[in-house]
Amino acid sequence: MRQPLENYREIVGDEVIAEIHRKARKLYGKHILHINSTYYGGGVAEILSCLVPLMNDVGVEADWRILHGTPDFFMITKKFHNALQGGEINLTEIKKQLYLQINECFSTFCHINHDCVIIHDPQPLPLIKFYKKRQPWVWRCHVDLSSPNEELWEFLKNFTLRYDVVVVSSEKFKKRDLPVEQRVIHPAIDPLSPKNMEISDRIISKYLKKFRIPLDKPLITQISRFDKWKDPEGVIEVFKLVRKEIDCRLVLCGNMAADDPEGYQIYERVRRKAKRLIEKKDVILITSENNILVNALQRSSAVIIQKSIKEGFGLTVTEALWKGTPVVASNVGGISLQIKDGENGFLVDPYDTRGFADRIISILQNPEIAEKTGKAGKEVVRRNFLITKLLSDYLDLLNDLIE
Repeated sequence: MRQPLENYREIVGDEVIAEIHRKARKLYGKHILHINSTYYGGGVAEILSCLVPLMNDVGVEADWRILHGTPDFFMITKKFHNALQGGEINLTEIKKQLYLQINECFSTFCHINHDCVIIHDPQPLPLIKFYKKRQPWVWRCHVDLSSPNEELWEFLKNFTLRYDVVVVSSEKFKKRDLPVEQRVIHPAIDPLSPKNMEISDRIISKYLKKFRIPLDKPLITQISRFDKWKDPEGVIEVFKLVRKEIDCRLVLCGNMAADDPEGYQIYERVRRKAKRLIEKKDVILITSENNILVNALQRSSAVIIQKSIKEGFGLTVTEALWKGTPVVASNVGGISLQIKDGENGFLVDPYDTRGFADRIISILQNPEIAEKTGKAGKEVVRRNFLITKLLSDYLDLLNDLIE
């Protein structure tokens, strides 16, 4: 359900709401277009499903379109995603041509006559090549660009250089070799969405029972796509260490994004690795796309873990912090922007399996730690990582570009 801006007053206060309306004044009637590659699955789609209606609510004419790709295209762009985060890639001419052909085909029926175009992530990046540029174009890259594959980065720069602004999630992701204005805008969550709104104990119990998740022992949960960069197999190893000292249960809950063809392969690897634990119901794997379930899990878990090897930002961390649940996460990417170690959560080297286990054990054995970090985490999110802050940041950007 669409939430008007005034519904956020009780959470963020009157000054924030008034400031957003002030920033929107010069943008009344301006047409803004967002383009990405999927309507559901992953943080980008979640952000746009809230951000676009809010832009319209404050007087900006915002539109959202989806790049239509083939399975081969998404297989290639998934390889691009991995390589931008430091993985290897065999960048053949066939891959390049298919990548461009899908974007060129889309341009033949997607008419752009807006005042500003915002392209999200690498999939639709080359679209700019197939239009006569009449307005500012922004590339909003949501992935970790700190150490991309050099060959792929050189290829993608051909298109990136055409953009007016590149937006990333962290100062660490800015590229010194890119002579285009670069800005940092942090992603955000919607506190009124089904995934993040307050829900009753009755609803929590109902959804946990529906998905056969008992609460007879503490839950350790990671909520992420089944993606190698989220290291679900590493989470299994952490759990094995924790379980030696404390009887607990692990839940791995992840959706299958439409533009991520590797998800099922990773899921099967995890399922095989944890087969015996699954049979004992000590590990539960869930692939359902259910926001209320995610909400219930994040509120009822004793610890939320995020063992990412690379992370653009990590909205699942933001979600858990908002719910006051203690978080143990990798000290990578945008996660370190959200957590101050020992104050509102805990940061661990992504390869330190023993370190992850020790932090989780400490929280499980010391409820006062969980309560203290949980309260601090919620306040950090309220000040910095709610959708109203993201809307305000985008209005600043648009005011600078459409003057």
